[in-house]
Amino acid sequence: MRAVNGWRVLVVVLGCVLIVLCACGSESACGPSAGVVSRVVDGDTVVLQSGERVRYLLVDTPESTGGKHECFGAESRDFNRSLVEGRVVRLRYGEACTDRYGRLLAYVSVDGHEVNALLAEQGYACVLYIAPAGESRRSEFQSLESSARRAGRGMWGECSAVPCEK
Repeated sequence: MRAVNGWRVLVVVLGCVLIVLCACGSESACGPSAGVVSRVVDGDTVVLQSGERVRYLLVDTPESTGGKHECFGAESRDFNRSLVEGRVVRLRYGEACTDRYGRLLAYVSVDGHEVNALLAEQGYACVLYIAPAGESRRSEFQSLESSARRAGRGMWGECSAVPCEK
């Protein structure tokens, strides 16, 4: 009887340790490491079911909200929506946690694909770098944008004036 009780105690203790370890891994210093997207605001911003507003790091898509409808804004928003709305996404943070508007800044992935990179690669976004956020991957994203430009993908082939181009 003693051995059975000892095993029960061990199983309960190990179960508690596992729960604590899993709970600790669900948050980073900036915010959640995953969440379900409840709403796509535009091509580069989403809202999670938990209420956090997440701005994609290193990309800027044409505007499609607030009465401002730039060339390729609706397409960028719709592409983003097709990838993430209602889905569980993974969040990885860069050198800064939030922007000046209080939005979380993150690299957003779904099904092993990083949405930020896809937006730049497919011509739905320009690179937006505001130091220090994204410093470690800035050149990678600039290369993705350059490739989309040269190939005339997305807005680079559709818009006479690209809205986010400086």
